[in-house]
Order: sequence, then structure tokens, then C-alpha cells
Amino acid sequence: MEVPLSNSEKQTLFRLARQALHEAAHNQQLQPLDLDTLTPRLRAPGASFVTLTMGGQLRGCIGTLKKQLPLAEDVRQHAVDAAIHDYRFTSVQPKEVDQIEIEISVLTTPQPLEYSRPEDLPQLLRPNIDGVILIQGNQRATFLPQVWSKVPNAEIFLDMLCEKALLSRGEWRQGSLEILTYQVECFHETNPAKS
Repeated sequence: MEVPLSNSEKQTLFRLARQALHEAAHNQQLQPLDLDTLTPRLRAPGASFVTLTMGGQLRGCIGTLKKQLPLAEDVRQHAVDAAIHDYRFTSVQPKEVDQIEIEISVLTTPQPLEYSRPEDLPQLLRPNIDGVILIQGNQRATFLPQVWSKVPNAEIFLDMLCEKALLSRGEWRQGSLEILTYQVECFHETNPAKS
């Protein structure tokens, strides 16, 4: 696991995500980011997911599994994408911005999960710790570790992940899937209206 972000770095990411959310909801361009004002960790390439909730309900969630952009920029871009490009939801409206809570998940580099028999898969996964990527050809899907809290067991978790990848439920039992796991450092915004 990488060195955890400091509280100051987390607050910086929340501030940047909140500003990006505001600009997206108001159809404004993101302001340029001055990387020189940020810590080395926030300037280094990072992979993140930004989750928006309103009244405890999901309002948008988008991220990446590959470290390409500086972490601070990655978080900003995904705050925008979660606000206006999550196909499951209409775009966030200006009147909603102050009601939305932000959760940021910073991902470790995904690692292949070695397994010889598909029936071993459920025991190899660590609930509430592992995020899982499932790949078959061009089909792929991921669940963040937070999804475990909504799923009763690993078998159903894998079934749901197959469905998300547009595969049949139980496809993981055929042994033809590539599985990768990763972990996240997840943190929630507190008192969003005061950010």
C-alpha cells in the first residue's frame, strides 16, 4: 500500500473536487491547475474514483484504474465526469451542488489475482479490502471495495460484476476470466456546504 495521504492533502483534493463540481454544474470550464502549489504526492500520477451522493443516494460515480494524470488533476476530471457524464443520471444542476457530498477513492496499482480453479475465487477475494476488476476479451468491469458493504457474499459480488461487464451471471465459474485486485484509500467530505 502506498503512503497514506495527509489530512492536508485530502482537504486539498476535496477543495479541488468541490470547485470542479461547481464549475461543471454551472457549465464553466475548469480553471487551470497550478501544480507547483501542490505536494509531490498530488503532482504524481494517480488513479481515482469520485463518488457523488445526495441525501444518501448515488448521484454519480466515475473514475479510472490507470495512473495517467497527476492525482490532483485526476480527481478534478472525475468530479466533472461524475457530475455531468455519468450516463445513469442527469447532469448535476447548480441548485444541487450544496447538497452533494463527495467521496474520493485513490487506487493502488491493480495486480493480477492468480487462481487455478474458478471455485477458489470467492475465498481469494478480501471483502471490504479488495476492489476487483474482471476482464474477458473486450468486456471489463470493476467494483470498488465499498461495494462489498452492499453485497452479502463473494459469489453474489462476482455475479453482479459479471453482469456489469455485460456477461452472464456466473460467468466467473467458467474459469475464463482475468481477475485483478486493488485497494483504495477512501475518504468522505464532511460538512460539504461549508467547504
